Amino acid sequence: MNAIYALYSDPGSAQNAFDALRRAGAALGVDAGKIVVVTSEPFEGYEFAAEHAKTHMFPLAALGGLMGGSFGYWLTSFTQTSYPLTTGGMPIITSWTNGIIIYELTMLGAILTTLITLLISAGLPNFKPALSDPEIWTGKILVGVTDPPPAARTELEAKLRQAGALAVKEFPPPSAAA
Repeated sequence: MNAIYALYSDPGSAQNAFDALRRAGAALGVDAGKIVVVTSEPFEGYEFAAEHAKTHMFPLAALGGLMGGSFGYWLTSFTQTSYPLTTGGMPIITSWTNGIIIYELTMLGAILTTLITLLISAGLPNFKPALSDPEIWTGKILVGVTDPPPAARTELEAKLRQAGALAVKEFPPPSAAA
């Protein structure tokens, strides 16, 4: 992966760069999915952060809990009916004792689904090199384009500078690319 990116000191100028790249994207042959914004903290209220604001974690966790509880009910009922014991006229499937296993499997399903959803939404594990810069961790905001068309590089650099970039860089750096 190669990229061209710029660093910004405030979210307003990063939003201006994000908007400029989206407006010029079709003319320059840049897909909107290739515009990347990397920050060290969330910035609510800015359009560049809205892509990562929505999550499906709660409905998926509820579904995982429902599936875990259903599996717990099936497991306890199946186990009790598979081994017919003499109960002296009492029901072989007992709700109170089964409730413990059903509850635990409900929680296990919700927790595992939440963990898997978190890993998938965070893109972990990720073995590809990530677009990053050490200055992000000092409060700067990175806005860039991954795999830009070679003919559009100078125009992209100009758009990034017009938005108030502190620095425009390439990834990997020119010395590391050789």
